[in-house]
Amino acid sequence: MGLGKWIAGYLGWIVLGPIGGILGFLLGSLFDSSSSEGSSVFGNQDDNTQQQQAYNQQQGDRNSFLLSMLVMAAYIIRADGKVMHSEMEMVRNFLRQNFGAEAAQQGNDIMLKLFEEEKRQGRVAFRRNIRQSCEEAARYLDYSGRLQLLNFLVMIAQADGKVDNAEVDALKDVARWMQMQTEEVDSMLHMEGDTLEDAYKVLGVSPQATDDEVKKAYRRLALEHHPDRVAKLGEDVRRAAEKKFQEINAAKERIWKARGL
Repeated sequence: MGLGKWIAGYLGWIVLGPIGGILGFLLGSLFDSSSSEGSSVFGNQDDNTQQQQAYNQQQGDRNSFLLSMLVMAAYIIRADGKVMHSEMEMVRNFLRQNFGAEAAQQGNDIMLKLFEEEKRQGRVAFRRNIRQSCEEAARYLDYSGRLQLLNFLVMIAQADGKVDNAEVDALKDVARWMQMQTEEVDSMLHMEGDTLEDAYKVLGVSPQATDDEVKKAYRRLALEHHPDRVAKLGEDVRRAAEKKFQEINAAKERIWKARGL
């Protein structure tokens, strides 16, 4: 992972706010990728231009997703007024495993700068900037991409073994600002539960729902959370979506068994 996208993203945030950060991150990624353009050309040049454009678009989507995750993770981690090592380490591990040690350090530095920016601005002003970032994410990410972004944030909040009310409220802020139903947060918080009650919460229906209502809820979740819908964001994001898809199916199986379906 090149330095350009991280530096441009951070400078964009400081100078222009969260939208500037996303735009700067994209611009930086283009600088990083430009050095490899034309280094090996095979076949028709027009075909290679189209392939490069498609690659740049995919990288742009992925980089925007990644910077949004860092910005929003800073909001979630600080929601309870503390910065937990376990939550920070989860973010660093994600970057380290998928992008290398340099990216983990760069991502860590950006988040520390965001914490400093929150102290400088105050929570209210910083919260407005986070909202602006979420609204921007809603413009460039489809619903499945936003679901996976929210899922990562839930996983970060769970990293220290508990999610307190302030973190739940912050997660629901992010969901609402990204034009999502806040019930998505409740569903994700119960993904790893193994009770029938957890299963109903995953599907977002009550135990009193009819069989048709339960089936409809499952079909909607299965469609929105299908791993193929976020494949363009990278294999690591797709793997996380696949795990979540399996948990949705496990919840569905518990309900189907209880109902004799």
